[in-house]
Amino acid sequence: MAKQTKAQKARTGDTQVLMSITDAVEAVKANAKAKFDESIEIAVNLGVDPRHADQQVRGVVNLPSGTGRDVKVAVFAKDAKADEARAAGAEHVGAEDLYEKINGGFMDFDRVIASPDMMALVGRLGKVLGPRGLMPNPKVGTVTPNVAQAVKDAKGGAVEFRVEKAGIAHGGIGKASFAVDALEANVKAYLDALNRAKPSGAKGTYIKRISLSSTMGPGFKIDPATIG
Repeated sequence: MAKQTKAQKARTGDTQVLMSITDAVEAVKANAKAKFDESIEIAVNLGVDPRHADQQVRGVVNLPSGTGRDVKVAVFAKDAKADEARAAGAEHVGAEDLYEKINGGFMDFDRVIASPDMMALVGRLGKVLGPRGLMPNPKVGTVTPNVAQAVKDAKGGAVEFRVEKAGIAHGGIGKASFAVDALEANVKAYLDALNRAKPSGAKGTYIKRISLSSTMGPGFKIDPATIG
């Protein structure tokens, strides 16, 4: 009997084996059996303690193959900047009027972008947007004078990442319907961005464990030694 590859073993239930990115992607796709197009998620355990300021990890990555999601964008801007945001495809654009809607419970958006002059207003929504990870931040390009480009990036595959209390960064990197090479390119881009965001306070092994999974499927482990 021919020896099984790592991806083949995974398809028969061995989710503990360490794989290459390609094998893990193939295994996740093979196990995405739901009747809808499942999202593909990556979770990375990092060797950092987010309680320390010099071990925070946060940034944004432009996924080369996109996310496969229809991202709804809200933009805080006025006058010409507001017009630019609308022309770029933002669903919700405004200033005080948008503030009132969100403060009243409106949350039909996935990303919030603001021009710098709007941050005094947006800052008053910190208790609403902050817990949901939606607060605009210049470090991830969501506070910017170029709101049109930020809208285009958000809709074209820009994904924010931020390490959580347990030292894990996770995010969506595509759909099960994506081709293997498209998902592989997105995984590599996400991991490259995490490496570039390595904080000065990180000691020892930085990327410790990597898991790839679909919405309804099991997780499969990528061998950190194979990512270069």
